[in-house]
Order: sequence, then C-alpha cells, then structure tokens
Amino acid sequence: MPGGVPEARHRVQEAMRAWGEPAERIEAAALIVTELVTNAVRHTSTRRIRCRVLRSPGGVRICVWNRGRARIPSPAPPADSAGLPVGEAPAAADLEGDAFDHLAEDGRGLLLVDALAARWGTRAALAGRLVWADL
Repeated sequence: MPGGVPEARHRVQEAMRAWGEPAERIEAAALIVTELVTNAVRHTSTRRIRCRVLRSPGGVRICVWNRGRARIPSPAPPADSAGLPVGEAPAAADLEGDAFDHLAEDGRGLLLVDALAARWGTRAALAGRLVWADL
C-alpha cells in the first residue's frame, strides 16, 4: 500500500501539468496529496483508497477517500507535540533519526496541508471518510 503514495502524487502532477497549472501549484498539490494519502494508508485497515483531482474555474480540488472511519488527527500547534514554546521550531540540522517521524505524527502533516491549501476539510459517512483540499 505505501506504493500508492508516490503513484497518487505522480498522477496528480501529470494531470495538473496537462491542464497547464503553474509549477508552484503543482508542487503544493504534490505535497498535499502525499499527506492525505499517507494519512489514509495510516488510518485505515482496508486496502481500498481512492484519490481524485478535480479542476474547476476556481482552482483544483484533491479528494482522498477510504473505507475506514478512523478519526483524522487535527493539526496540533508546535508547543503541543514538539514541546517547544510557540514560535520556536528546531532547525532541520538539529533533528536526527526518529525526530522527523515524531514531527510527522499526530496531525503534523495536516499543518502542511492547512498552510498550502486555500481550504480543506473532512467528511465521514457510513461508507468511509473523504478528506479534501482546495488549491
């Protein structure tokens, strides 16, 4: 299943290039789809995950759906998960080994989605969970 993450990212990039989207938006979409599909893989027990990218006159929407209904973690402020005062972030050179894994857990990737997307959200239903992001 982890192979699905790079495949989803590649397909989103291909579609957006074909649409003539600017490189900056393509890169943001690649990061967003990586986080959303990674979360779907991590938080579901099924192998069925769908990823769609939709274009409209107002922009691009990325949708990731999975059969699981596990709670999607909320973005956590830096002080909560890294133990640092607000406004202080560790330099990349200071992080080694498992430190990167710690930052990626508990909604950290959703901070990235929140920063890059114009808006994003999630919807749960009996059939599964949809997470979407607009660019």
